Amino acid sequence: MSGGGSLVGGAPAPVRVMQSFGAPRATTNPYITMLDAALAGSAEVEHLRFDWRRALRGDYDAFHWHWPEGKLHGSTWWRSAGKTALTGLLWLRHRLSRRIAVVRTVHNVELPDDTALRLAILRRIERDADLRILLSAATQVPAGPSALIRHGHYRDWYGGHPRARRVAGRIGAFGGVRRYKNVGSLVEAYADAAARRSGLSLRIGGRPSTPELARSLEARAATLPDARLAMRFLPDDELVLLASEASLVVLAYRFMHNSGSVLAALSLDRPVLVPRTAANEALAAEVGHEWVHMYDGDLDAEALLAAVDAAAALDDAASPDLSAREWTTAAADHARAYRAAIDAKRGRR
Repeated sequence: MSGGGSLVGGAPAPVRVMQSFGAPRATTNPYITMLDAALAGSAEVEHLRFDWRRALRGDYDAFHWHWPEGKLHGSTWWRSAGKTALTGLLWLRHRLSRRIAVVRTVHNVELPDDTALRLAILRRIERDADLRILLSAATQVPAGPSALIRHGHYRDWYGGHPRARRVAGRIGAFGGVRRYKNVGSLVEAYADAAARRSGLSLRIGGRPSTPELARSLEARAATLPDARLAMRFLPDDELVLLASEASLVVLAYRFMHNSGSVLAALSLDRPVLVPRTAANEALAAEVGHEWVHMYDGDLDAEALLAAVDAAAALDDAASPDLSAREWTTAAADHARAYRAAIDAKRGRR
């Protein structure tokens, strides 16, 4: 084991860190895939993908949790029970260890709905983190060591896919279609806006959470001018076309904290309309207020039309400032966070 601070050729030895994710697949969250590649390319980290046997018995300096609730569920009830037990054992190993540091990226600010037992495990994982990685400066966490490491951009991720020309008045939305993402509110705001102004169009793509939600949205959109919905998973080439054709990408979530879809749109040089939150205020200050438009309360036609007009004023060659979101920077920042977590854990011995 590296010990988190020994020297190799005058430089600190790489820290051995196991992630809570395995080898990325085609359907893996792009954030995880890009982080996996960035850490694998870092000379400061010995990057270990998740493996149950090695996690429970292997040798590593730190363990990095992403969405720990994903470890609690299987395809059947008995698999879920087994994974819940294994996750409990993994927490216990880290809890009792005097050497293994635990790092937790705060992707979501609230725990998911689940059974009392699983929520108890998740709370203990959260409580026992030696360091929390925050994706936004607006994230509120309990007192203790933390590090701000911004979500990296998607420019390289989408770089190999051809873009479309921006269509004037085109409003786009993409990502998983779930009730909390409030796609119905966007459709209704568009209906009101289209009744006031001609030349608007709407394109929405993404896999719906239920068939009933898809049917209700499709039925409503069928009554509106130039509104088309693709209620299915969009591969990257289709997502790039949908987003780049839009003059404005709208994400009408009821609550938004960390959103990969916002960064995907900005990485494709398209402005966004999002709810006003502390995280989105900080993002606007970082990348440019002309790229992040916000509304208060529920999305309505006035806010939608104002953002469409503001987006139309952007030059076709303009780009938001995403310089703080390079993945090489993120890898180096993660390495520093891992060392800080190891020092914090071992300093308490």
